[in-house]
Amino acid sequence: MADGPELLTVGQLARRVGLTAKALRHYDRVGLLVPTLVDPDTGYRFYGPEQVAHARLVQALRSVDLPLEQVRACLAMPDDRAGVQQLLTAHRRRLQARLDRVRGELHRTDHLIEDGVTAQMTDQDTQHTPATAAGDERRMAADLFNGVWRLMEKESRSVEEDDRMLHMAHASRHHWGQVGTAVNLSRGEWQCSRVYAVLGRAEPALHHARRGLEICQAHNIADWDLAFAYESLARAHAVAGDKEQARAWTEQALAAAEDIAEDEDRELVLTDLESIPAQPRFW
Repeated sequence: MADGPELLTVGQLARRVGLTAKALRHYDRVGLLVPTLVDPDTGYRFYGPEQVAHARLVQALRSVDLPLEQVRACLAMPDDRAGVQQLLTAHRRRLQARLDRVRGELHRTDHLIEDGVTAQMTDQDTQHTPATAAGDERRMAADLFNGVWRLMEKESRSVEEDDRMLHMAHASRHHWGQVGTAVNLSRGEWQCSRVYAVLGRAEPALHHARRGLEICQAHNIADWDLAFAYESLARAHAVAGDKEQARAWTEQALAAAEDIAEDEDRELVLTDLESIPAQPRFW
C-alpha cells in the first residue's frame, strides 16, 4: 500500500488547492489530472507532491471557465508562458464577445419595451406622416445601435468591419439626437466611447465618455446609465494607459452601482468593470 507521507489523498489535495473531491475524480476520469497511484483493493486515489502545482493551475484556469481541452493544452506546456498567455488572451476575447452579446440583447430588449413589439410589425409602405417619420428615424437609430453590437460581438473583425462599426455608432447617435430622449443620447455617447475603446483609440473614447456623463448629470439620469457613464470613463482612461484615473472612475462606477435598483443590472455593471483592460479586480 503506497500511502507514504509524500502522497496525498483526494481530500488532502482538494483542500490544498481549492478544488472539490468530486472535481478531482472527474478530472481523473477525463484524463486531465490522473493520480500517481490508485489502490487496487480500495480504489482510493493518491497524488504526488509534484501534482499540487498542476492541480492549482487547473483550479485557476477552470475558475475563469477555460474549456477543459484548453486547460489540457496549458498543462502540456507548463513552461511555455507565451503559449499559455495566448490561450488566455483568446479566451478573454470570447468572454468579452459573450458580454457584449448580453449587453446588446439587453439594449435590444429596452428598445422593444420603449417602442413596443407591435412597432416592429408595422407596414413600412404606409404613408409617412410626421409621427410615422419620427418612428422610422427612431427605428433606424435602434437598428444601427443594435448593428454596432452585432459587430462588436464578433471575436475577430476586418478593418472594413471596424470602420462600419464606428460609422454606425455615430449614425445611431445622430438619429437619437433627432428623436431620442436624454437617456438615448447618453447611451449613444456611451456606445461611441466603447467602440473607440475597442479600437484602442483613447482620445475620442474619452471625449464621448465625458459627453455621456455630462448628459446624465444635466438630466439627473441615475441607476445603471450613470454607472455605465463612469465605467466608460474608466475604460477610456485604461486604454490611454492612465491606471490611476481608470481606478478612480471605476470606484465612481462601483459607488453608483450600489444604487442600481435591479440586481441583474448591477451585476452587469460589475461584470463589465472586470473587463476593463490592464486593470486587476480590486473590489
